[in-house]
Amino acid sequence: MLWATAAVTALGFLIALEIAARRYGLPGPITTQVQEVVFAPKSGFLLYASMALMMVVLTWRQRFIAAGVAIGIDVTFLLVRWAADVKVTDGHSFGNGALWVILGYAAIAVTRRTGKERVLLLKGVGLGLLLVAGRKTGDTWLLITSKTRPAVLDQYVATADHALGNPSWLVGRIVTATGPIGAHFLDYVYTQLAVAAVIVALYQLRNVAVERRFPGHHLVRTFLVIGLLGPGIYMIYPVVGPIFAYGADGGHWAVANLWPDTPPPVNVPHQMPFDEITPRNCMPSLHTAWATAIFIHSRKGPRILQFAGAFWLIATLGATLGFGYHYGADIVAGVVFTLTIEAALRSLDRGWDRSGIQLVIYGATVFAALLVSYRYLPMEMAKHPWVAGPLLILAMTSVVHCYVRTTKLWEPKVAPARQPEPQPELV
Repeated sequence: MLWATAAVTALGFLIALEIAARRYGLPGPITTQVQEVVFAPKSGFLLYASMALMMVVLTWRQRFIAAGVAIGIDVTFLLVRWAADVKVTDGHSFGNGALWVILGYAAIAVTRRTGKERVLLLKGVGLGLLLVAGRKTGDTWLLITSKTRPAVLDQYVATADHALGNPSWLVGRIVTATGPIGAHFLDYVYTQLAVAAVIVALYQLRNVAVERRFPGHHLVRTFLVIGLLGPGIYMIYPVVGPIFAYGADGGHWAVANLWPDTPPPVNVPHQMPFDEITPRNCMPSLHTAWATAIFIHSRKGPRILQFAGAFWLIATLGATLGFGYHYGADIVAGVVFTLTIEAALRSLDRGWDRSGIQLVIYGATVFAALLVSYRYLPMEMAKHPWVAGPLLILAMTSVVHCYVRTTKLWEPKVAPARQPEPQPELV
């Protein structure tokens, strides 16, 4: 019932977004996904990562066959495009095969499987398609934010960011100093965040094919809920980011061309109009939220996975700030946002109790307090940075501390091995 309800809800949400996008003359998530059955996909890596998620329910023999079929289909598409002299100018020239395999297994589940095996295979297919759909709905959400929110609140966040020392300006100068090598490296980390999440999720789901069931909680659930709830905050608190509001990328809409060389002056902030193209996708930083979720879920993996999770978090923070996509205030809000969602999902899995309810309420309260302070107290924060800055960091670390302390109590206690009583020896 839970999976059926989730499927119906997801379908209804996709249809609603499709209708909303069509009102603005834009293709919705369903249209763009159907197009990728034939046309070059936007991200071939994401489609193959989605297929890998689907394959956790398959045997090793079936996995090799599925991967071979996907590669064969992609080679066929590549040859057809070459013969027809079709140039791929946007997206990747591979990935269609992975989508065909996912859809093929959906057909196999309906026509060739019964009972629990059908349900398990449909869950695998649904998991893969949800990751793809999450990307498509995110793209549509961003388009909708740019069309429905003509005014942005960047001046408020930039003013409040003085309390944190304007980290985007600082990291932006560091990234600029590293030249194209550092920028390309961080850009790759930033754009392939979903692939990193799939690697961690594959470790968590490695036993599904043997146990014939999914674990109660895993990274994909957190990843999707972050992507579902985050754009709602974008609509409430529209912000475009320093590279647009204070940089050359903003054109004549920008306050001035200040980023990353000159921090903005402390003036009374106002709402400012902006174009209908740039997404209002800053508050909170969902890339930070997703990278934080990857970090949390990698903690129980082997050492190399823990190292990878920590690396991806640090590199993502460097990219979000260094490219001017986010302010420091967005980062703080993104961490609190993730921990609150993770606590809620873990509580839902294990059963709600007093500690779980308190943790979720506290995280939500801190998150709301951050948004309110950025909006209504930016001048006070900028004028008293040595008070406001530590308070912001303290608020974030208090949520981190409460999360770690509470979830540690949720861990199953391992009973110590019983020592055999000494037996008298025969003389």
